[in-house]
Amino acid sequence: MNPAISNNQNQKTKIPQISLPWGITIGYLTIMLLLPVAALLLQASRVKPAEFWQIATSPIAISAYNVTFLTALFAAILNGVFGTLVAWVLVRYDFPFKKIIDAGIDLPFALPTAVAGLTLANVYSENGWIGSLLKNVGVKVAFTRSGVLVAMLFISLPFIIRALQPVLQEMDTDIEEAAWSLGASKFQTFWRVILPPLFPALLTGIALGFSRAVGEYGSIAIVSSNIPFKDLIASVLIFQKLEQYDYAGATVIGTVLLTISLFILLLINLLQAWGRRYQ
Repeated sequence: MNPAISNNQNQKTKIPQISLPWGITIGYLTIMLLLPVAALLLQASRVKPAEFWQIATSPIAISAYNVTFLTALFAAILNGVFGTLVAWVLVRYDFPFKKIIDAGIDLPFALPTAVAGLTLANVYSENGWIGSLLKNVGVKVAFTRSGVLVAMLFISLPFIIRALQPVLQEMDTDIEEAAWSLGASKFQTFWRVILPPLFPALLTGIALGFSRAVGEYGSIAIVSSNIPFKDLIASVLIFQKLEQYDYAGATVIGTVLLTISLFILLLINLLQAWGRRYQ
């Protein structure tokens, strides 16, 4: 038999095996992702440009963007610092109940957001375990913008830790010992030896935590007072507009959040690609 004919027949028999999973994938992604996004954009296109701009840049919307994105950015950076420390301890040290603590890092993934908000509100309220202590020094957390920050810290912390742990596990401790033998301090070793290969994963974790904090709703709706120009976030503002039957306003705010989220996802992909090139 001619080898060329045999290869053509093999290629023909492989086409159905490839096309079926491909078709299922495209169909599923279209139903679950593309159609909802297209529906939102189609609904937003029905709003006149002048009205769209007026709603998107209204004072209450600007205030909600400010609370949402600035608080989420601060929470992501703060978790970047402490998340690095937690990941370092979990990878480099052995201590009692290590596996239980490591498993507990994923609790925000499994815990319903409403339950998380209720728990945080109880703990940080003026009568709570931590809130009562902070009250004595004049600090109020629950039902303020600080409560929004605490909720964002809670739900975004696992992203930073899980992004850093695999990189830390692959790092060779011999390089650190070599730096110490050459007279480098612990800070110099961390800054010049450990941080450079860790930095791409850290940025990816911070970006993922930031995007998760921006999209949070359930826990923040409970632990904050949801008062405009105080601690109202964009997601809660969308829900309030729906309650007021202001579908155009909810659509515009949702479109703005969708656009920003797409930019965040693009940033995450660029950071991951940069990290792979660095490695």
